[in-house]
Amino acid sequence: MENLASLYNLLDTYFWHGFVVFLRIAAVVSLLPAFGEQSVPTRVKVAIALCFTAIVAPAIELLPNKAHFFELFPLMLIETLVGFLFGIGIRLLIMALQTAGAIAAQSTSLSQLLGGASVEPLAAIGYILTMAAIALAMIAGLHVKVAGALIFSYEIFPFGTLITGASASSWGVSKVASAFQLAFILASPFIFVSILYNLTLGAINKAMPQLMVAFVGAPVITFGGVFLLFVASPLILDTWLNSLE
Repeated sequence: MENLASLYNLLDTYFWHGFVVFLRIAAVVSLLPAFGEQSVPTRVKVAIALCFTAIVAPAIELLPNKAHFFELFPLMLIETLVGFLFGIGIRLLIMALQTAGAIAAQSTSLSQLLGGASVEPLAAIGYILTMAAIALAMIAGLHVKVAGALIFSYEIFPFGTLITGASASSWGVSKVASAFQLAFILASPFIFVSILYNLTLGAINKAMPQLMVAFVGAPVITFGGVFLLFVASPLILDTWLNSLE
């Protein structure tokens, strides 16, 4: 009976430990690139979160023993909040790529092509870059790096570490600013070509007012945007992957 009681206490400790770890990981997985996309079924996301839990939980210190569920409830809320913040930090990089694609598409008149091909309507360039970036991240071992980052997160935020509103807001503002800065950097080739195109079109229109420059310029900027996407996408994706790292 004593052995059974010891086994029960051990299983109870490991169960609550794994459950609390699962809460943080599930919040992260719901926002991860590839794993957390809206097109991925919820059951698949839960299975992915359980797999990450099986990897992360044995690598960290056991949860301090709690007697009742109500004593664990505040800890569960804190762990879920930490997971959401961690996931949002990664998700902002996908949003930066989508924003860069929207800026580039508006600059090159490619804002509607393939716009409804995803769950969230995206411009053509944004959709192509997002799909390519997700594939590249998975090839580069996103799952391995996320597992390592989750384990390391418990050194920065141990169980029950409460995040203050001031620190969360300052961190969030800096991450959003960095995401928009990255988006502008990624879209800068298209912005430069768009400015050059409009200046050239204005000069031609000034020299030959009778020429309908829009009929000539629209195919040029569209073809130029596609060609620039073909040339610049490797550098854009490499820059994005370095930011993800």
